[in-house]
Amino acid sequence: MTTQLSSPYRINPTSWNAGFRYDQAQLRPAPTQLLTVAGQGSIDAEGQLLHVGDMTAQMALAMANTEDLLARGGMDLRDVTRLVVYVTDMDAALAAYGAITERLDAAGATPPATLVAVARLAVPGMAVEIDATAGR
Repeated sequence: MTTQLSSPYRINPTSWNAGFRYDQAQLRPAPTQLLTVAGQGSIDAEGQLLHVGDMTAQMALAMANTEDLLARGGMDLRDVTRLVVYVTDMDAALAAYGAITERLDAAGATPPATLVAVARLAVPGMAVEIDATAGR
């Protein structure tokens, strides 16, 4: 049996994830284009880390850098099929997560997402790194 889907078909058997603005799963038609975004941090155009010690500002700039690459690929947050957020301090990340949810809300996006605590990231002082996969 073939089912015609609106894209994406959101799968959320519970609602606890709604506050974080992500779906537990999504079923989408196979994309004709796939964009993979390498980890984005709070890095400026010259490669300098900004906002050392400020999780919220780092999260906001990492999301802005991710959105910039999506736009350059002709996509936006609604096209993201997988979002992974790596952080060095989970408590600070949870307190600052509004920097991510406000951008997801503005785009009307709820991509499947994972928040992962790591011991450190590649650049000293970096507290957040975001990678994404998008398809259209």
